[in-house]
Amino acid sequence: MKAVQRLLGKLSGLHFSQDYLCLDRDSLTDPLQVFVVNGSRPPSNLANKHVFCGYSPLVFCFSKNDINTTDDNIELVFAPQSAHLNDQFRRKDAVAGLKMEKIRATGLEEELLFFRGTEGIHRFLPAIQQRAISLNDRLFNRKPGNVFLPGNLLKQVQIAYSLPRTISLVSAGSASLVNVFPTDLHGKAGKSLYIMSLRQAGKACAQVLSAGRILLSEVKSAMYRKVYGLGKNHMQEPKEPGQFPLSGELSQSFHLPIPDDTVLYRELVLAEHFTEGIHRIMLFHILTEVTVVKQAPVLSHVHNVYASWRWNKGLGGNYLQR
Repeated sequence: MKAVQRLLGKLSGLHFSQDYLCLDRDSLTDPLQVFVVNGSRPPSNLANKHVFCGYSPLVFCFSKNDINTTDDNIELVFAPQSAHLNDQFRRKDAVAGLKMEKIRATGLEEELLFFRGTEGIHRFLPAIQQRAISLNDRLFNRKPGNVFLPGNLLKQVQIAYSLPRTISLVSAGSASLVNVFPTDLHGKAGKSLYIMSLRQAGKACAQVLSAGRILLSEVKSAMYRKVYGLGKNHMQEPKEPGQFPLSGELSQSFHLPIPDDTVLYRELVLAEHFTEGIHRIMLFHILTEVTVVKQAPVLSHVHNVYASWRWNKGLGGNYLQR
């Protein structure tokens, strides 16, 4: 079977060995733009106006004030910045598309709309290479603790990670007993709300729900190895702060320990939550937002499929390979 896996690896066309590549969030030249093609108004770039909050199923959240449609079924396209945006978008300019259906609206301070992916298609790599990647995933990625992405869901996730997704650290607990773990399913929604998603079966999710408040910290990209190493803590109990890479400083209101190399942190208070697939999607009020270091490189990552497309196009990427 190892020979089969090596063959599929060669056929995949992937330039990098890792599924996800870390980088400074703002370092990519010519990032993709995203917009709705079946909207009622001229399209606006939604690349920084949505929250990616689920991958099984794929879930995006938009503020109703940002999205340019009232339809329950939408189609998003992902296109290079050189693509011409107008009411008659040329589909040949798009490198990827996502079809989505509305699953929920919530009416806190402003209305938020949640959409679930139904189909994804992209041309980051030729079709034969995409089939090799899919076959490799079916044969070799059904491992304990790994979330297998069946059918078209794998392509949807590859598309979602064609935008840099910030990997932040969550501190949940107290100054004397805490758990610290990473998440990339999060983001600011509207003017005063924040969304974060965790696997509902994880101990980290139960800890956040019990505490009702968290510290969420954006960290420098140089922390990438330490942050990935903290992934196991999603299934760990709280520990003494000395067990984690922490700065020794405490947050402004909750007095929770701040991680090393924090660039910005937010203190969040849980408002409501719901379950979608394997995820518990949580909405928070933002109590404080504190910038610790100005203009520092922030840790994020993208999918190998998109990074390989960039490589083939001669586009740079200062990737930090683990």
